[in-house]
Amino acid sequence: MIEKEIRALLEAESRAVAQIPVSEDFEKAVDLLFEYVHNRKGKLITSGMGKAGQIANNMATTFSSTGTPAVFLHPSEAQHGDLGVLQDNDIMLLISNSGKTREIIELIDLAKGLRPDIPFIVITGNENSLLAEAASACLFTGNPPEVCALGHTPTTSTTTMTVIGDVLVVLLMKKIGFNNHDYALRHHGGYLGDKSRQAANLEKK
Repeated sequence: MIEKEIRALLEAESRAVAQIPVSEDFEKAVDLLFEYVHNRKGKLITSGMGKAGQIANNMATTFSSTGTPAVFLHPSEAQHGDLGVLQDNDIMLLISNSGKTREIIELIDLAKGLRPDIPFIVITGNENSLLAEAASACLFTGNPPEVCALGHTPTTSTTTMTVIGDVLVVLLMKKIGFNNHDYALRHHGGYLGDKSRQAANLEKK
């Protein structure tokens, strides 16, 4: 019985990922990241509240490890001085399933107050939200139903958010020509560091 339930949950998550809408905003988001971070030498600032914030933090570390400098900004801490991390030519990636998260909506106004021209990439499950309206590129999760037994806990929605972040990372890696040598320079220890150095040495031969 439990095996069937597990399989059903896995299939529901898989369907949600497979049904993420693919739009021109993916390419727009990658082009914006390339322009602001790699051409204008700014950085990516990710933000989200709660579970979305944990995903935003993970995205920042993944972008940084693959050649695109990024930091996570907690939306509440931003209101108490951390907003100062924003500099000219930075770009923000904001995540909210509802598109209504108060701290994120407030962060938009705060960021514009400090850097009026800062662009926003948004990942959300609500295309008609205030957050989506503020986006230069809006990536829609498809708003899948949560597999949570109560239908409330962020589960399937956070899965789709994570996958969208992975797509952006991989597309940008290809756009900037990120290679094994570049990867090795950022991973000095551990299995991934050894693996990337071995691959880089093979590429030299």
